[in-house]
Amino acid sequence: MKNFEYYNPVKIIFGRDTISKTSKLIPETARILITYGGGSIKKNGVYDQVKNSLKNHIFFEFGGIEANPDFDTLMKAVELVKKEKIDFLLSVGGGSVLDGTKFIAAAALYEGKDPWDLLTQKKTNKIEKALPIGAILTLPATGSEMNGFAVISRRETKEKLTLGSPLLFPKFSILDPVTTFTLDKRQTTNGIVDAYVHVLEQYITYDVNSPLQDRQSEALLKTLVDETPKLLKDPDNYDTRANIMWCATQALNGLVACGIIQDWTTHMIGHEITAFYGLDHAQSLAVILPAVLKHQKENKLQKFSQYGRRVWHIVNKGEGRSADELVYDIALEKTLSYFHQMDVKTKLSDYNITPENFQEIADRFDERKIKLGEHQNITSKEVMEILHLAL
Repeated sequence: MKNFEYYNPVKIIFGRDTISKTSKLIPETARILITYGGGSIKKNGVYDQVKNSLKNHIFFEFGGIEANPDFDTLMKAVELVKKEKIDFLLSVGGGSVLDGTKFIAAAALYEGKDPWDLLTQKKTNKIEKALPIGAILTLPATGSEMNGFAVISRRETKEKLTLGSPLLFPKFSILDPVTTFTLDKRQTTNGIVDAYVHVLEQYITYDVNSPLQDRQSEALLKTLVDETPKLLKDPDNYDTRANIMWCATQALNGLVACGIIQDWTTHMIGHEITAFYGLDHAQSLAVILPAVLKHQKENKLQKFSQYGRRVWHIVNKGEGRSADELVYDIALEKTLSYFHQMDVKTKLSDYNITPENFQEIADRFDERKIKLGEHQNITSKEVMEILHLAL
């Protein structure tokens, strides 16, 4: 196991009717900005619950934060924060709203010229200050409710980049599974795929003798596999919704990442697919993951075959490399079938995407001097190969 430091200060309030506790979690004197997305919280009753809980607080609102939150939209919120002297941000919605809110928290106190530098020049423009954030989660997927990371898009330049800081951990996150009952199938399955791939990106690398973290990852994956058909059959089952919601949070709160080697190739290439073609984040992951697994079979053989045996209970006769290769191939097919079970597509051609922008996508990794993968062996050449495998 590798050396590690683990820090997670987020207070989680989980369960039914917990939104009413919001007022007790925010200082009475705070000037609050409530951030949200397209307005679904006003249809499903969440907005009224929040508003009622904060009836004795001073609060303002900013809506319209997109899936894959856009820089230009978020900068309008930054202007409102400064104008109204906001000193606490409350994100109400899914992971995109929370990611956008994290950026607002940092950008509002950024003393440089252009807050976009926080994403493009992270080595020289570190987040020194940020407004405190609270979260009420209505769509489990990104794990943003229990980490200090965010992903922000800039549609003008077709970019989708990350930022992170310990200052961006929410002070609290309220997770009421009832709020997820009104999610449609696409939103629900996107969230499941996102959480599933989060775990795989941390788990399917190479062995560093971390059996506890392996078992924790496998437990999350197996729970998602077991609970998904139940949810598809009965979308209003509270227990199933609760189990999936908690899995999504655990998938990216840093716990399974302790002392291990991580990958994130699928996510990094997936971000570019979203930026160029507009696919949902989870849709991009579902098409890139199989291509990465095919391309990186040599490097991922031991851990992915372990995944096949432990999560999918694949039994094979024989030992050694040939047995691992057989399990690897079966495990990949079972993973694809799992996505297809949710009607999630697993090829770029399913979205009528052609290779015309592939070179531009691949070149970006060289321009940013980024090498991908747990072995840092994936450059623009390999990205091109992976993109073609994803067709």
